[in-house]
Amino acid sequence: MALFEANGLHMRFGRRVVLERIDLSVEEGMFAGIIGPNGAGKTTCFNVLTGRFRPNRGRIVFNGEDITGLAPERIVRKGIARSFQIMTLFDEYSARDNVIQALPQMREMASHAGHAVACDRFLFEQADEILENVGLAAKASIPAKDLSYGDRRALEIAVALATRPRILFLDEPTSGLGASGRARLKILLGELKRKVTIVAIEHDLDLLFALADRISVIQWGQVIAQGSPEELKSDPWVRRSNLGKLQ
Repeated sequence: MALFEANGLHMRFGRRVVLERIDLSVEEGMFAGIIGPNGAGKTTCFNVLTGRFRPNRGRIVFNGEDITGLAPERIVRKGIARSFQIMTLFDEYSARDNVIQALPQMREMASHAGHAVACDRFLFEQADEILENVGLAAKASIPAKDLSYGDRRALEIAVALATRPRILFLDEPTSGLGASGRARLKILLGELKRKVTIVAIEHDLDLLFALADRISVIQWGQVIAQGSPEELKSDPWVRRSNLGKLQ
């Protein structure tokens, strides 16, 4: 059984149909990519999958439970996290404190004033472990506003990971990054894919073709092709859509 499924998603704004019969399936441990030209419906699809928009038709199932139409905060509690588009960092807080704010234990443990010291130590250890995973351990005490653009992207992933998700949605994670930043992020995502299921919209086809197990191509609000990177290279629909120029 798939960890995450979308079946027959349909979304319209007024008379404009943006998504039509979207079907997606993501197995646990998979790195799934979503690609397509601008205006194809990718971002709307992501917004539907992560609870920002409720589809007009269709259903979304996570871990065997129908989560269609649930609010984003409820979806997060189910074990789904999304980074970049709707993530907001606290610029004045340190990298560590940004991660601590997202930890599920934060509210519960902070409410027990008598255990404040133990609470602080536990939260610090949890946050530092996550920062280590994204390569920011040495910058844990630096305010978010003083981090480089690439480090802020890594911190946003850390904040998402702090919610302990089973599946992580990334919306154009390389956007705005230079060549070195993209290379670093590619390494980071390669390490994370061994620990958490990932679904990513991305314009960097080289990155997706190197990391993704399965890629879905969205065009005209529909999934026109799905498969492994190798399968997509020879898919007639993809070839007619000029895959190499999708970005």
